[in-house]
Amino acid sequence: MIDFPFSAIAWQLLLALRWTVLLSLLAFIGGGALGLLLLVLRLGANPWPRRCIQLYVQIFQGTPLLMQLFLVYFGLPMLGLDTPPLLAAGLCLALYAGAFLCEIWRGCVESIPRGQWEASSSLALNRYEQLRHVILPQAARMALAPTAGFLVQVIKGTALASVIGFVEITKAGQMMANVTHQPFLIYGCVALLYFALCYPVSLWSRHLEHSMRRPAPRP
Repeated sequence: MIDFPFSAIAWQLLLALRWTVLLSLLAFIGGGALGLLLLVLRLGANPWPRRCIQLYVQIFQGTPLLMQLFLVYFGLPMLGLDTPPLLAAGLCLALYAGAFLCEIWRGCVESIPRGQWEASSSLALNRYEQLRHVILPQAARMALAPTAGFLVQVIKGTALASVIGFVEITKAGQMMANVTHQPFLIYGCVALLYFALCYPVSLWSRHLEHSMRRPAPRP
């Protein structure tokens, strides 16, 4: 067993942590943009985009994220596209997040009372103007808590990028455990780092959920 000082182990894991944060941001921002686009198309009047998006959502929700990652990482090079681990992991997690965020936000939009659609229609607004000016601003408030909660799942999902060689904290922990032969210490530190990332987001999600339930003050 090679004896490494704890400070060296902690430093290496902290260096890898930045890649976990970067991958989480790429996945969440990319997935958010994709989810919003899919949501708008799914709420449109044309049935064909709705059916295609429903199929897309069902595929990504009904298959393991690990299999999706393998398909992107090993499949795109067969099409002549160079896919380094960061690109493959970021693209796969963005597609995965886009499917779930589209469904989360669709539920929030459908929870808006039908009277809001009818009232905005009486103002001679078309469907996309109704969404932009009336429906989405109200749905966005309800979507804050579940969206923040889903961010926790995205952060934890980045650990799967280790299987394609992307060195985030799980992969770094695996390599250091193989060298130091101290798996309990290494993986314990990795778990604490994930907890340090996810727990504040979970608290924020619960705070948003409670604030939404709180009745508005009377004038």
